[in-house]
Amino acid sequence: MTTSAQALHDVVATFVEGLVASGIRHVSACPGSRSTPLAIEFARRRDIKLWMHLDERSAAYFGLGLAKALRQPVALLATSGTAAANFFPAVVEANLARVPLVVLTGDRPHELRDNGAAQTIDQLRLFGSHAKWFFDLPEPDGSPEQSQFAATLAARAVATAQAAPAGAVHLNWPFREPLIPAPTPHVETISPVAVHHARLAPSVETVANLTDAMERSPRGIIVVGPEDADPNFADAVTCLAARAGYPVLADALSGVRCGDRDRSLVVDTYDAFLRGDFGPELELVMRFGAVPTSKPLQQYLEAQRQARRIVVDPAGWRDPSNAATDVVHADPSLLCEALAGSLTEHGETEWAAQWQRVNTAARRAIDAHLSETHELFEGKVISLLGELLPDDAVVFAGNSMPIRDLDTFLARSEKRLRCLSNRGANGIDGVVSSAFGASAAGHGRVVLVIGDLSFYHDLNGLLAARRHGLDLLVVLINNDGGGIFSFLPQAEAVPEHFELLFGTPHGLNFRPFVEGHGGRFQRIGNWSQFTDAVTRGLQAGGLQVIEVPTERTRNVAQHRAVWRAVAEALQPAGIA
Repeated sequence: MTTSAQALHDVVATFVEGLVASGIRHVSACPGSRSTPLAIEFARRRDIKLWMHLDERSAAYFGLGLAKALRQPVALLATSGTAAANFFPAVVEANLARVPLVVLTGDRPHELRDNGAAQTIDQLRLFGSHAKWFFDLPEPDGSPEQSQFAATLAARAVATAQAAPAGAVHLNWPFREPLIPAPTPHVETISPVAVHHARLAPSVETVANLTDAMERSPRGIIVVGPEDADPNFADAVTCLAARAGYPVLADALSGVRCGDRDRSLVVDTYDAFLRGDFGPELELVMRFGAVPTSKPLQQYLEAQRQARRIVVDPAGWRDPSNAATDVVHADPSLLCEALAGSLTEHGETEWAAQWQRVNTAARRAIDAHLSETHELFEGKVISLLGELLPDDAVVFAGNSMPIRDLDTFLARSEKRLRCLSNRGANGIDGVVSSAFGASAAGHGRVVLVIGDLSFYHDLNGLLAARRHGLDLLVVLINNDGGGIFSFLPQAEAVPEHFELLFGTPHGLNFRPFVEGHGGRFQRIGNWSQFTDAVTRGLQAGGLQVIEVPTERTRNVAQHRAVWRAVAEALQPAGIA
């Protein structure tokens, strides 16, 4: 049983046309035989950018980073077998981080499944519940009915990936040999399906209820966790805060800390000062976005059992503490605009002013401490980058300590800095590839701040620099192991086994890896060298890696010294 080359072309080309009509402009793919029909059709298109990779895991994370930076769906393509399975971590991340991906896997035809055929595994619902939707297509037969179905399926896949909450969809496509589609142009025109995404506006009753609650609760705050889906949200939420007289505790990934807008109510040092005695009783908490990065903030919010706690989410359920009193399924920007228009303007309140005094005192203490810190310190890396990076730069933070330091030490700024991270599953894998994907979006210079273990996990991702001519400045924090574990109870509970089980020193020299991929590597020894290296790296382009060597035990002491400095700064003012 075979499929004719013309039939293969007609169905696959119509499917690809449907993807393009639905907004797919980028495909991140790896070579393989069974995915040949799709790969050739993608390569023939001038309106699709095909990004070829050699490692499926890197390809998937590259597509994830590209989709995140573009705020648009991206397609992934792999052949059958374990190649498709290597997409799994990125699909998990896309699901939890709400990034739209259309995952396409080639497969053996039905008659070759489950009977020992080579490079054949069970790919049905391969990603389980981590894919929003799965469909196993039929083998192409070239019929007009199947072509129309393929076009409709493409539109449905892209629409489903984008629909709130966004995520990954998986289409598995079995192909019979021969796998080369006919080179003749597609003759029959299939009308694509246009899918319209309506924003979920809050009801009149919801706005009235929340307005009343906020009017009755002057001691309220707005918390914005990672929230990067809507570029207009930052203006909408700061406008609401000004109207309500509420401080905005803005995660570094919220998109609210930086930009040329009113930031007078934005609080950026809560991770430091909430470790101390300051923590006033709240009457209302309104939270947008994913769970905040800061653990002290999370603990503070969980303790506010007396407060009305409102979680705003267009779809899904993001309340791991099970503390929400209200879950509002509405578009965050539309809700902010509706509430701002409904609330009585409170202007500058003493409540908001109190938070700003604390924030100002804490920021001065942090800056003063860092200015006196001459030894290399992981937290100061972030502070200096905030000063050195140009407008429209993108900071991509690795997980574990880099993202936490970004949240603690990145000051609010009028600079248009965009901060990204893989905070869905919070994994350390695939981060280099994701950062290259963000660079491929072309929306500004990308600076990746990453730890040594995470860098090691994704060394294959470095190939994207030379293969695709991409720029990436990497600040590699090398403390020779898992630095975050030194902050956890394990460091003191099992000191005799700590290095073996958690510290995991590797002793790697990363220079040969970087230079082998055509990059420039520099290990710095002081802050002057760091400043010069960042400045040169931004100008030079290509792959630039700046290694900042630190020591794990000393890093813990340095962080704790910052927290003490903040606590001491608040006490004389009677704030703590």
